[in-house]
Amino acid sequence: MSKPNYSGTFHMVEQQNMDAYLEALDVNFALRKIVCLLKPTKEITHDPETGAMKIRTLTTFKNFNMDFTIGKEFTEDLGPVDGRTCQTTVSWEGDKLVCVQRGEKEGRGWTHWLEGDKLHLELRVQGIIAKQVFKKAN
Repeated sequence: MSKPNYSGTFHMVEQQNMDAYLEALDVNFALRKIVCLLKPTKEITHDPETGAMKIRTLTTFKNFNMDFTIGKEFTEDLGPVDGRTCQTTVSWEGDKLVCVQRGEKEGRGWTHWLEGDKLHLELRVQGIIAKQVFKKAN
């Protein structure tokens, strides 16, 4: 069965537990408060044939770019997030994209999945889970 195409532009409509997630990443108090006020937009380009994916997370404060091929490990620069680098692999689990980020922080990663016109994101680190929901732009 073919995998879903994640391509599109998505605007955040809901966020839960982001402050605790950022605190677990050792992000300072002031920056956590700023990040929790942001309403990011995700621009995703996905080629289901090759597995190539680009995720642009855009905010009025800072942008974050992630380019990868599904199933291939790469070194991810998380400098814009928390100043770390890690070894990252994004793989399919059913129709969900599951990311494992191996580095200084245990249990770090995320899961993306689509439900209708909504893109869900679950962020994990050291047993803390944050959630974001994005709505696809028309």
